[in-house]
Amino acid sequence: MTEATNATTGGSAWSGRFSEPVAELVQRYTASVFFDRRMWRQDIRGSLAHAAMLERQGIIGAADLADIRRGMTIIEAEIESGSFNWNLADEDVHLNIEKRLTALVGDAGKRLHTGRSRNDQVATDIRLWLRDEIDTIASRLDAYRAALLDLAAAHPDTPMPGFTHLQVAQPVTFGHHLLAYFEMATRDAGRLADCRRRTNRLPLGAAALAGTTYPIDREFVARELGFEGLCENSLDAVSDRDFAIEFCACAALAMMHLSRLSEELIIWMSPRVGFIDLADRFCTGSSIMPQKKNPDVPELARGKTGRVYGHLTGLLTLMKGQPLAYNKDNQEDKEPLFDTADTLRDTLTIFADMLRGVQVKPQSMLAALSQGYATATDLADYLVKKGLPFRDAHEAVARAVRLAEQRGCELDQLTLDELRSFSTLVDADVTQVLSVGGSLAARAHRGGTAPAAVRAAIGRARALLAGNAT
Repeated sequence: MTEATNATTGGSAWSGRFSEPVAELVQRYTASVFFDRRMWRQDIRGSLAHAAMLERQGIIGAADLADIRRGMTIIEAEIESGSFNWNLADEDVHLNIEKRLTALVGDAGKRLHTGRSRNDQVATDIRLWLRDEIDTIASRLDAYRAALLDLAAAHPDTPMPGFTHLQVAQPVTFGHHLLAYFEMATRDAGRLADCRRRTNRLPLGAAALAGTTYPIDREFVARELGFEGLCENSLDAVSDRDFAIEFCACAALAMMHLSRLSEELIIWMSPRVGFIDLADRFCTGSSIMPQKKNPDVPELARGKTGRVYGHLTGLLTLMKGQPLAYNKDNQEDKEPLFDTADTLRDTLTIFADMLRGVQVKPQSMLAALSQGYATATDLADYLVKKGLPFRDAHEAVARAVRLAEQRGCELDQLTLDELRSFSTLVDADVTQVLSVGGSLAARAHRGGTAPAAVRAAIGRARALLAGNAT
């Protein structure tokens, strides 16, 4: 059949209205089948639930429903095997499946679209697809959090510098440092769960924009598809994509947290720092410098974060000028949404594995603590506990640090008499205060960096991850 004949004999879903075929370039420009076909499972699930409802309501017959189910089983097998013929002329995943169904089962396939539009059909498919993706990503996020906990559990008492402004600030433990990323990832998981609840609403039944004259049962379809509720307004149901934007915002935050960890892994792996090493399988070499071992995975994750930010901005811009209800602009929602989900899922998967291959170098971490007067704050707190006002204690310790700098030594290498020259409240017990171990142990409150507090935090985190938190 020629394209012209196709355009005047009902070959397209809307062709009866037009007297000439769609231009070839326009056909390629407007088609979405080669990216939206990844939603084929969701499209079939949605269509089967819709067909079951139509039969239940007496809108189609039992024989039609049986034919639709039989045809969809064949189509599913064809797609799974790779033998399904995806046709650009049929525009999108929905029409491709419907055309094949009609070819297989005849009029029953044509009756499937009764009481719905591609507008509410695609809105339903996207929500189903995104719900499935959120579930997958949530499981990958759990695996990533578990890897953080396992690495933290191996180092609850391994001292390292805590930094502010990338300057040595105070001693912390490596386990405590990793638990910060666990907390970030836990908030990411909570945001995804919230997003899933808002995504999990059924648009089907809104039809093109105003609902349908058929006696449909939307609640039945929602139950069949596992939706928690309905989109209550038909105009809103087909036109907004805020759930997709919300997901991209959640993904952008999660990627931002992964990017921060990436930056630290890159810094820590530098020979100038030498806190860790990454397993070879996550690194590459140089085409010219044989000695190089480059942290390509965290570097690329840092770069891909910008890609996800761009998708979020793109979707916000896509929606900002659209009047109600559906507009063709919304075809542009899928590629950024798909790529965002792919990027976040793959990054989490890789990081869960990469963290299990991190080799920690405790001696390098400990050595770095001797380069920045990390226990100066402990000395100030010591003086305050002896009765000195904090501002006076701060000034006394600052002068002690200046002397240590002039001597080229650490605070704990100053003599007791030298320390007493800054405050007569200093006594022999100051030695414990100025030690790294003493500094860590002193912060034993919940959320602190003391090894005992870190172990307790890991226990709470494991219970949270297992769903047993109280």
